[in-house]
Amino acid sequence: MKARVVVTLKSGVLDPQGKAIEGALKSLSIDGVAAVRQGKVFDIEFDGEDRDRVRKTLSEACERLLANTIVENYAIEIV
Repeated sequence: MKARVVVTLKSGVLDPQGKAIEGALKSLSIDGVAAVRQGKVFDIEFDGEDRDRVRKTLSEACERLLANTIVENYAIEIV
C-alpha cells in the first residue's frame, strides 16, 4: 500500500524559502505568481492492506518526526 504525507507551514508562519522562490520566479519573468508557500512531500510504501493501521502509523510518524506540529500541518493520503 502506498501513502503520501504532505507537510506545509501553518498559515501565518513566515516562509522565507517560499518568498525566495517567489522572487526567483518573478526574476525569470514567470508572470501571475501571487505567492509561494513551500512544503515537504513523503511517499511511503507499507506492507499489507490495513488502511486504518497505515493511517495511525503515519499520524504517529508525523507527530514524532515528519512534521514540527508547532508550525506545520500535515495531510495523509492513502493511495
